[in-house]
Formats: sequence, structure tokens, C-alpha cells
Amino acid sequence: MNALREGWIITQRDLIHWVRQPAMLVFGLLFSVMLLLIFGLLLGGAIEVPGAGRSDYIAFLLPGMFALTMLFGLENTMSAISADAAKGVTDRFRSLPISSGAVVLGRSGADMLYSAVTLGVLMIGGLVIGWRIDAGVGSALLAVALLLWLRFALLWVGIFLGLTFRAPGATTAIQVLVWPIGFLSNAFVSPETMPAWLGAIAQWNPISATSTAARQLFGNPSGLTGGWFEENAILLAAVLPLVLTVVFLPLSARAYRRLRR
Repeated sequence: MNALREGWIITQRDLIHWVRQPAMLVFGLLFSVMLLLIFGLLLGGAIEVPGAGRSDYIAFLLPGMFALTMLFGLENTMSAISADAAKGVTDRFRSLPISSGAVVLGRSGADMLYSAVTLGVLMIGGLVIGWRIDAGVGSALLAVALLLWLRFALLWVGIFLGLTFRAPGATTAIQVLVWPIGFLSNAFVSPETMPAWLGAIAQWNPISATSTAARQLFGNPSGLTGGWFEENAILLAAVLPLVLTVVFLPLSARAYRRLRR
């Protein structure tokens, strides 16, 4: 219980920073909305969804955008963790009589709150441009839970990278890598429209699993016309983030304990 209470205190610290310096958060929200408008309104009319058509592209796009946004927060997590470590802030925390996990728990709590706000803003934006939820409340809430579960798994990747790679260009390198990882998924187009080998890789991307599961749970077109991945999308959306968490949470804890300035 002490670790949770101390983690909440660290979370409040990050929230206060965001209130005092909101520019980065506002830019992040605007960037997500901008991508939504570009693909939804500017390019969407030229993209056909297998089994649905061009007219249903907005319904196909929105769950993919939700999942992709969970990935785009990774570099922000890495940058914040790396900056605290480089400035000695993390060392000061380690000198205090608090749990060794409180700092990373606090950061993860702040990131989850921000991700929930981002998801809410995108959902409102989607409703404005024509996206609809064609499923029950329980199903929709499960879709939101899976999206946040993906974010929870990915933030441990960001925490680990932030504690491990603190060179000046490391964050930029991760930002560059995030884009191909995000686009090599079904966030914007169905894997069925890709070359067979590339589509197979895209289907195993955790972003694709969560996107497909969210589409099914929201009652939106999945972009798939059958197959194992469509039938097991919800299971994959639960299991793949779990694998990431099982791998990177212990690695993050280990990196924090071995941290040296």
C-alpha cells in the first residue's frame, strides 16, 4: 500500500508539471486530431475497406487511430524518464525513504491518465466526423479497456528505453522508429490489401490486434474477410500486451535499480 501511495504522489508531481507547462500535452492532442482529419477526411475517400467499401472507412479508421495513439505516447514516456535521470531527479528520489517502484509507478499513472484523456478527445473528434459505435455499452467499454491495456504495456517499453538509453539522440531515434512500427499495422489499411508476406507481419503487430478487437467490439468493420486473426483478435489484444508487460516491467525495475548518472 505504501508503494501505491508513494506512486500516487509522484503521479501528482507529473500532473502539476503538465498544468504548469501544458504546451507539449496540447501539441500531442492536436497532432492526434490532425492525423485523424488527414486520413479520415483528406485521404479516406480513396481507401476501400475489404468487405465494407469506401463509405465505411471512417468507421474502420477510428479504432485504428485509437490504438496508434497508444503507441505514439511511447517516446514521451521515454523522454520524461530520460530527462529525470539525466538531471539527477531520479537519484534524489532514490535517496528518499520510498519504495523503489514508486517513481516508475508514478510515471505510469500519469501516462495512463493522459492516455485516457487523449482517447476521450479522439472519440469525440470521431463522433464529430461521422464515426459511430454500433454495439452495446459493455462491448464498447471492453474496447476502451483493451486500448488502455495496450498503452499500459507500451509505457513499460518507454520507461525501460528511457532508463537504458539516455544519449542526446536516443529519443529522436525512437521517434523515428515508432512511425514504421505504427504504420506496419492495420491502423490505416487492411493487411489484406498488402503483399502477403507484409500483411502477415502486420497482423502480428500488437497495434493490429488491438485495432481489430476494438473494431469488433465497437461494431465497426474489421477490414478482414475471415481467418484466424479475425476470429481471435480479442484474445490477441489481451495476450500480446501481456507479453510486453511481462518482459519490460521487470526490465524497467532492474534498469531503475542499476541506474547510474
